[in-house]
Amino acid sequence: MAFLLGIDIGTSGTKTVLFDEAGNTVASALGEYPLYQPEIGWAEQDPEDWWNAVCKTISEVIAKSGVNAEDIKGIGLSGQMHGAVLLDKNDNVLRKSIIWCDQRSSAECNQITSLIGKERLIAITANPALTGFTASKVMWVKNNEPELFEKVKRILLPKDYIRLRLTGEFATEVSDASGMQFMDIPARKWSDDVLGKLGIDKSMLGKLYESQEVTGKVTKQVAQLTGLKEGTPVVGGAGDQAAGAVGNGIVKPGVISSTIGTSGVVFAYSDKVTIDPEGRVHTFCHAVPNTWHVMGVTQGAGLSLKWYRDNFCIEEKRTAELMKVDPYVLMDEEALKTEPGSNGLIYLPYLMGERTPHLDPNAKGVFFGLSAKHEKPEMIRAVMEGVVYSLRDCLEIIKGMGIEINEVRASGGGGKSKLWRQMQADVFGTSINTINSSEGPALGVALLAGVGAGVYGSVAQACDATIKVKTSQSFDQGLFEKYSKFYGLYRRLYTSLKSDFSDLAKILNT
Repeated sequence: MAFLLGIDIGTSGTKTVLFDEAGNTVASALGEYPLYQPEIGWAEQDPEDWWNAVCKTISEVIAKSGVNAEDIKGIGLSGQMHGAVLLDKNDNVLRKSIIWCDQRSSAECNQITSLIGKERLIAITANPALTGFTASKVMWVKNNEPELFEKVKRILLPKDYIRLRLTGEFATEVSDASGMQFMDIPARKWSDDVLGKLGIDKSMLGKLYESQEVTGKVTKQVAQLTGLKEGTPVVGGAGDQAAGAVGNGIVKPGVISSTIGTSGVVFAYSDKVTIDPEGRVHTFCHAVPNTWHVMGVTQGAGLSLKWYRDNFCIEEKRTAELMKVDPYVLMDEEALKTEPGSNGLIYLPYLMGERTPHLDPNAKGVFFGLSAKHEKPEMIRAVMEGVVYSLRDCLEIIKGMGIEINEVRASGGGGKSKLWRQMQADVFGTSINTINSSEGPALGVALLAGVGAGVYGSVAQACDATIKVKTSQSFDQGLFEKYSKFYGLYRRLYTSLKSDFSDLAKILNT
């Protein structure tokens, strides 16, 4: 039997999973690492931490599984999107990677828009200039660390740095590269126009592949380090969202995913380039050849509940440790003690600014409607509901673009919560399904590796062979109507506070 390895280089850790060709999990391992925030709104990680976690988890998975390395037919890489890994001429890392949720580059977004023109930028890259994207991060380094920038010879995304270490090959693929804002998205190639205007040499960027194509092979040194077989093929893989979509079977019209990870994403397949002229949602190349996807992103989804857990749920964490359960299980039980709508408490999940639909790096988290009658259960539930309202923001824009929606599949860590899935059903007004695997991005890139290695004939065939709907939760019409009233207020709150967010940012920056 053939086995396939999926490696997902996430924000909180790297998860490596070995699958059989039926998509069953054989063994998995997780390696965690820190996030550095030297200033408010900044977010960085050390690429060496990613590499150490990758090596450790590969070795653990091979040891746990008992599978012979020669039976692992392919490796797929997934990773957090948009991070800027900068290397010198000797492939040494020049600074910590500025990652996806960093908000420091608003001035560079204005600069990029001015140099290229807003309409032209959206026409080429399918998106406005955003602080989350790689281009603005690179321009920030160029503007603020010019001596360091002069040494830059290669610009990589997180997973592509791992590819370089695994194979020695400098390459990327279209789904992840779409989020750099250096690509011509309709043409699926680097944009000479954008690169020229920004003063970025194309030699700094890796060769572009489709996601299922073989980009390199495991080196002898890495084989000795990890237990992999030398020469094992490594395919292009995908950015975490496209990878998770493949792992959810979002490879055909009408099926979309709602993912609650650190960020939250509503993801829809499209067989043609569909661009929101206001730039509120992202249009990227999909991990399926000659297709694209549209996704809305909310920055602080699972991050919001983790922030609340770490700062206000010490008792739950200690109790969960004694009970040997996840603290989120106890938090769900508390949230169930209060009614939908959290007795009028509304949470805005803007802990790291916001993308869809506001494109506002100055936005901040807010509890609105707080009174003396509110207790911890209402606050936990309000955080969960606020995240779902933010996902509905994404869903409504995608609907408005004329994209077909027949089924919503929940995924990510938040998708494991039955309560959070039911909230999505009731807020969206549609049933929410789960599938037989919860491995998401790791499964998606393992399937891409299977296509590259010839185990499957196509990405669609790989998904049909491995992915089945497991559960379905229907929505309650009465709760949908109730939640819609709160959602309307939720939407108005941002408008009411927008100028206040800006004023606060000015105060903090003086």
